[in-house]
Amino acid sequence: MQEKELIPHLFRTEYRKIISVLVKLFGIEYIEIAEDIVSDTFLAAAETWGLKGLPKNPTAWLYTVSKNKAKDFLKRKTIYTGKIIPEIKRSEPGLFEIEIDLSNKNINDSQLQMMFAICNEAISTEAQVGLSLNILCGFGAEEIADAFLSNKDTIYKRLARAKEKLCTENIKIELPPEPEIHKRLETVLTTLYLLFSEGYYSSSQNTTLRKDLCLEAMRLNVMLVDNEQTNTPPANALLSLMCFHASRFEARTGQNGELIIYKDQDETLWNEELIKKGVDYLNKASTGNKLSKYHLEAAIAYWHTHKNDTAEKWESILQLYNKLLLLEYSPIAALNRTYALSKANGKHEAIIEAEKLKLIEYPLYYSLLGNLYEDIDNGKALKHLKTALGLTKTPGEKTILESTIARVSL
Repeated sequence: MQEKELIPHLFRTEYRKIISVLVKLFGIEYIEIAEDIVSDTFLAAAETWGLKGLPKNPTAWLYTVSKNKAKDFLKRKTIYTGKIIPEIKRSEPGLFEIEIDLSNKNINDSQLQMMFAICNEAISTEAQVGLSLNILCGFGAEEIADAFLSNKDTIYKRLARAKEKLCTENIKIELPPEPEIHKRLETVLTTLYLLFSEGYYSSSQNTTLRKDLCLEAMRLNVMLVDNEQTNTPPANALLSLMCFHASRFEARTGQNGELIIYKDQDETLWNEELIKKGVDYLNKASTGNKLSKYHLEAAIAYWHTHKNDTAEKWESILQLYNKLLLLEYSPIAALNRTYALSKANGKHEAIIEAEKLKLIEYPLYYSLLGNLYEDIDNGKALKHLKTALGLTKTPGEKTILESTIARVSL
């Protein structure tokens, strides 16, 4: 890999590791100092490697330089404040010995602890997702702005406010006490769920970014199930859901980036290895006596890895949606349940149920009604489809609707 490609790659993979270790070491109030140290390290890499060529072990070079910069900061802080902080041991008068642990174990522990610190109810859900992308995934403000269809200045301000709030609240970089870990884990799982959804259902046309968001959410989720304290049934169920969805990622878009709806997807493009992993994690999630929404959504996603339209498939999906809505109602789940009802019991029954929802602000509501009325009352179908087109903002969904309108108009 050439230097031009290597530095951005290492920034994405190593930035988050070093940041987590340094923030854990310094404390949350010095998060900006940690960011400056790591940014300066990569700037030094760009300058030095450009002049002298790549070192034998670029990652080790980054770790060494960032360690030295961190040690300099700690020494200055101790000298100026007159306080000997725990991380620094004085071996002789005027001399300091500092240990900065960048071992794989400490990196993984620090990232996991940082995840719990960021996914804190003290800051908004949007801020949790944004900081997770920034600190835990190495995404810059421009990339986050692209993901949220926002602008860079708005994202900068959101991240700054969130960091300030974490500092004000003196949030510790640590796993919560045992009694609290499952309560806090719910917030962490919600953040990862939203992070994955932002990639999978993103309005962004940057398909590489969309995949990266999903992969980062999965990477963080793997860290949870690999840790004994956070390896819970809901964490495994969420990872199972992500695997099933990600298995169909390549089949969801065409050559020109257009969305391909489920029934038209080429199942030969589905990733069988991810499907198998999804089944494995779903089996691991079956322990315990608590049923989460992730269990139900993972089971629904599992059935969607079976392309054949069997009665068993759609009846199973329908019953799973019934349980999901009882557990945690959401308009999108209600719409999806109505589609499953149409496949299981027919369009007429589904139309009656769909019209009861009256989700008049949702373009998907009108899109569903348009599809349900097709071949029953094409006039009504066209009316609903055109309403959906007027409400839809994403180019991919507009293309699908325009194609459907053209077909129904024939």
